[in-house]
Amino acid sequence: MAAAIATPAAAADVDRRLVLVTLDGLPWTEVFRGADPARADDKTFTTERALIRKDFLDPPDRRAALMPFLTGPVAKQGVLLGDRDHGGCAAVANDRWFSYPGYNEILTGRPDPAIGSNAHGSNANVTFLEWLNRRPEFRGKVEVAASWDVFDQIIPPRSGVRVNAGWAGGGTAGPIAALQRDAPRLWPTARLDGFTQAWAMEALKVRKPRVLYVAYDETDDFAHDGRYDQMLWAARRADGFVAELWRTLQADPAYAGKTTLIVTTDHGRGTQAPDAWKHHGPKAPGSDAIWIAAIGPGVRAGAAPVGCASQSQIAATALKALGLDVAAFDPRAGAPLEIFR
Repeated sequence: MAAAIATPAAAADVDRRLVLVTLDGLPWTEVFRGADPARADDKTFTTERALIRKDFLDPPDRRAALMPFLTGPVAKQGVLLGDRDHGGCAAVANDRWFSYPGYNEILTGRPDPAIGSNAHGSNANVTFLEWLNRRPEFRGKVEVAASWDVFDQIIPPRSGVRVNAGWAGGGTAGPIAALQRDAPRLWPTARLDGFTQAWAMEALKVRKPRVLYVAYDETDDFAHDGRYDQMLWAARRADGFVAELWRTLQADPAYAGKTTLIVTTDHGRGTQAPDAWKHHGPKAPGSDAIWIAAIGPGVRAGAAPVGCASQSQIAATALKALGLDVAAFDPRAGAPLEIFR
């Protein structure tokens, strides 16, 4: 049974909290349609075709088979935007359609045309996480757990935000660090999402930050590798991780009835050719399309904002969920999504 959501009145006199989650490069098509039968049955992309069919194609509801939490409790009790098959829309505002520009837009509320590479280096822009950490009521209570090591630059040390990113994240002491040190490194710049989840859970249970950002990466890495089967399993694992975060929040008095969960992605994937799903960027049409989900005490179930929801609205939406005015952060940022009661 899904955890109950507190009413706005119940949350009005308590400190508001936020968990932001991103699943790198997970396309809207899989979120709203489930596994693609053609890709799942193509031996070029799917080695474990029989297992994939059993897990994701044979079930009557392919959406629920792939993302049961996102398309179930979140979509029913909150909002899930970006279903282009049924008139929905969500898109990035930047013209790059890859990760660093997307994460910058998510966290600052506006595109930065100066960011033209994932190797851009230290972000000169102030993210809403950095801005929050400068406020006395949030200082030392904003944390990031990320699989991709570039988050050390997207949210640079200048911010004062505690960032645990990549294989070096978390240091060398403790059981999680020991397991991470000895794990296989499929990609040198991104650790396995299970470690990011472990660090995120430790943060929630031990330090209890008011704002936590969790960034998973495997969905994008496996897609670039052309492993559709592994991308699907990574998506389902990530959906399970998000469900675990939500259950933990609802079971903890420090968070229950006070916390908004926002889940989204940094970019989409190409749609124009059989192998276009492996790619994204301006040369991969369709990879500007994204999806955005939210659930929490002030979110209106089934809200459908007019027009196309923008990635540039996520920062303001997060701040509104915390009871703060985006104009105080950056008047150039996109307006909050119209999803609140």
